[in-house]
Amino acid sequence: MEIALLQSATRAKVHPLFALRSVPMASMNLLRALATVSGMTLLSRILGFVRDFVVARAFGAGVETDAFFVAFRLPNLLRRMFAEGAFSQAFVPILAEYKNKRGEAETHRLVNHVASGLGLVVLLVSILGAIAAPLIIYATAPGFSADAGKFELTVQLTRITFPYIFFMSLVALAGGVLNTWSRFAIPAFTPVLLNLSFIAMALLAAPYFDPPVMALGWAVFIGGLAQVLLQLRPLANIGMLPRFSLDFSDPGVRRILKLMAPAILGVSVSQISLLINTVFASFLPSGSVSWLYYADRLMEFPAGMLGVALGTILLPSLSKMHADEKPAEFSSLLDWGLRLTLMITLPAALGLALLAVPLIATLFHHGAFTANDVFQTRTALIAYSVGLAGLILVKVLAPAFYARQDIRTPVKIALISLTATQLMNLVFIGPLQHAGLALSIGLASCINAGMLYRGLRKRGVYQPQPGWGLFFVKLLAALGVLGVAVWFTVGSDSLWLQASGLERLARLSALVIGGMAVYFATLFALGFRVRDFRRRAAT
Repeated sequence: MEIALLQSATRAKVHPLFALRSVPMASMNLLRALATVSGMTLLSRILGFVRDFVVARAFGAGVETDAFFVAFRLPNLLRRMFAEGAFSQAFVPILAEYKNKRGEAETHRLVNHVASGLGLVVLLVSILGAIAAPLIIYATAPGFSADAGKFELTVQLTRITFPYIFFMSLVALAGGVLNTWSRFAIPAFTPVLLNLSFIAMALLAAPYFDPPVMALGWAVFIGGLAQVLLQLRPLANIGMLPRFSLDFSDPGVRRILKLMAPAILGVSVSQISLLINTVFASFLPSGSVSWLYYADRLMEFPAGMLGVALGTILLPSLSKMHADEKPAEFSSLLDWGLRLTLMITLPAALGLALLAVPLIATLFHHGAFTANDVFQTRTALIAYSVGLAGLILVKVLAPAFYARQDIRTPVKIALISLTATQLMNLVFIGPLQHAGLALSIGLASCINAGMLYRGLRKRGVYQPQPGWGLFFVKLLAALGVLGVAVWFTVGSDSLWLQASGLERLARLSALVIGGMAVYFATLFALGFRVRDFRRRAAT
């Protein structure tokens, strides 16, 4: 629908509420690109919920799922640290510079050298991780050592899932290249393959494994390999399919490595925070890790739909604007991203909090997933929702630093956030148990976002466009209408727990669609229009 509106929208003068500067006509429609990435991400998230529904129904929230989630968490965290995190932050700005200033031959040579070096290093990391799996579990989930069977199962699953970091590093490189060439659809679609692998293995292969949860470990391996294979043809189509050519002396490679060093530390901070939370949760009652996982999955839906999507399209565009020395357009584009973030994230956070039980009951309250699991997951989800806006704002603000090849500042801010997270963990874990861990992460994300914003303003990199005061007033009014509408129509918790699966799905769909209609109708009545958010950036 959004794309259709964009295609039919006229080139009317931009509403003064937003006052976005015009840019050259030979450019890319960023809102359309955002709609494409968000659409693919939506498909992935929907299949992710189907995946979680299948896993929750088959395995519930207990010893086996705790073992799998811990085993999968470390390679997944390493993926975020080395692949999609530090590597992408360092690689994409340099790649954009090569593409715009050095020509195709030099750019392809850089891609060859980076792919060869990255692949070799991460392959060694994957092998060492599989060998050292027992030590890794002792370090990341020490509470599991009290149960020999649970510990051994986690070790086996870790060895199966660890190659995922190798596959996803190559996927991150391919995605960085394709996004720099404004080919957003394939990288955004790629995660769908992992979800399909999970669903197929859980439904069809689990009975053939002993214990059945081992099928989920192999689903990770198969899904990672499939994602690599999907990238090969699109890379060949733009003439950037890597060939093995190892050369760590390449100046471009050295610049990327130099940027990666602080980037690894910066990304590691947030991932280390999650690992420490896993350590805390391993000492809490069985199921705590799983409750946090299911709540995190629900929170990641809006985070991926907007935060990841905006970060994906903003980094290449901001990198080009910085390389072309266009600070006014740089600031204007960032302003556009911040307005979109708040307009979509704040109602999502409110919806997660008010619809926690309906969401969890509809998606997960089947089979082995009990009513107690629903309520325990609800407390974690409400705690996460407090920091959702901060979490997504970080994904929009941080690329402004990365595009300028300034990674040290976000690192310093991330270290402060890590310290704040652990201090809050000590305060909240006693009275709130696992929900306290979720609340600490959410509040620390808000601190992180606030400090990033202050850093950009202090450096003069970002200058807010006119109309922010009126924008906030109208946004708060729409949120108030949404909150009242949902509060009086959601119904009691017991009603949701006792309803059939189809009844829950129908009622939840009506609530979500109705809530969205009320919110956006209110915005429309207050003067918001789709054309006001049209944004074009030079490609």
